[in-house]
Amino acid sequence: MAATLIHDATIVTVDDSDAILYDAALLVRDGRIAALGPTTELLARHPDAERIDGRGRAILPGFANTHTHLSRVLARGIYEDLSPSHRPPFSGGLAPLPLPPLTPDEERVMATLGALEAIRSGTTLVLEEGVGLDGYAGALIDTGLRLVLCERVWDRANASIGQTGPFVLDPALAETGLTRAADFHARWHGKGDGRLRAGLAAWAPDTCSPGLLGHLRKLQSERDAIATMHLNQIWGEVAAVTEQRGVLPTEYVASAGFLSDRLVAAHCRCMTAEEEEILGASHAAVAINSAIAARRGLSPRIADLERAGCLITLGTDNMAEDMVEVMRTALFMERVRREDGRLPTPEEALRWATRNGYRALGIADGGWLAPGNRADLILIDLQKPHLTPAVRLVSCFVHQGQASDVEAVMVDGRWIMLNGRVLTLDEPAVVAEADRIARGAWRRLFERRPELPRPPGLDVRPR
Repeated sequence: MAATLIHDATIVTVDDSDAILYDAALLVRDGRIAALGPTTELLARHPDAERIDGRGRAILPGFANTHTHLSRVLARGIYEDLSPSHRPPFSGGLAPLPLPPLTPDEERVMATLGALEAIRSGTTLVLEEGVGLDGYAGALIDTGLRLVLCERVWDRANASIGQTGPFVLDPALAETGLTRAADFHARWHGKGDGRLRAGLAAWAPDTCSPGLLGHLRKLQSERDAIATMHLNQIWGEVAAVTEQRGVLPTEYVASAGFLSDRLVAAHCRCMTAEEEEILGASHAAVAINSAIAARRGLSPRIADLERAGCLITLGTDNMAEDMVEVMRTALFMERVRREDGRLPTPEEALRWATRNGYRALGIADGGWLAPGNRADLILIDLQKPHLTPAVRLVSCFVHQGQASDVEAVMVDGRWIMLNGRVLTLDEPAVVAEADRIARGAWRRLFERRPELPRPPGLDVRPR
């Protein structure tokens, strides 16, 4: 692979000192950052490298989305406004409307749409959690993204997250799920020239028995894998676990031995201080899904989780893949919660969205820009009215930046978006096909179940 030299740019390194390099150049060779330095020096030393003009541009590490469900863009504009109650009685589930069923091919298209949005917002690394990842893992590899794909396992029958009542154990669910997760790891781990890593997922504390959590922890150790789970996501989950186990969710997961520094705990927004301390003692990472949390009217205590020992990362969760929005929302929500107009800083929020996410997913040499690190990076167009003047670049981008400011995305030294065009996907075709699938799926659901309440303004007519 020929070397690539991006020159005359501003480089936001996210290194230990948050250094920013001006009038600088970055050399990429063999999927790695080979050098950083003054433009004049690197141009002279590397005359044969392919040159990318970075004037008016900033180079940043790519974003790491540590918790998402890509195909849930199917519910865009619907589930954001249908959150469950935060007070009893809890009926179970995350929305009063069921998600329309999709065929495997339709699921693949919707997941590809989510990946397309992720690339356009500057994401380079994604942790995807779900069921049946076999059906679209290959399509995700083709997008060029770096991936951690976690097959979901549970063993509570006929129940969803946040559903109170007895825990009806189904050993067949556990056995099927464990086999599915192990087979997925064996089949896909290391594919895409190593860009895909297979992890595993326990669905949630109120859907997994102690025995299942123990088996998953053993499988995680055997496969040396990242694990993830939804934890303290909604108050219905807290009520369900308290009813089932007599303890709070984090206490239960800790007693089952599932906490570790290789766990990404998603949400963590309905926790006691004691639970935060328990989670922090394990040094687990937390995926703060700030945009969906704000839409649900909930807020995690980021400072308390971090102080306890958790590694703070960011994710999009459902319905959207815009990590620029997520980063800004996390900053805003935490400032409101703390009643502090200065903390956290924009630099902290950027670190949550980049370097911390890479570290949580086991990639310590990514998520920040330094010689020897993986060449996963993005170019931001600073010549926009809302980014002018960018005299404090990180603050300006975190506070005012938009996904549309992302002009180019590189993963493993390969451009997957350049000059505003996604190179690995046929964008018009993906958008048109996904729109057709989503409208048809929702239309069929309401035709089949006319008793379901239609959200106001719903339009599922074909285009």
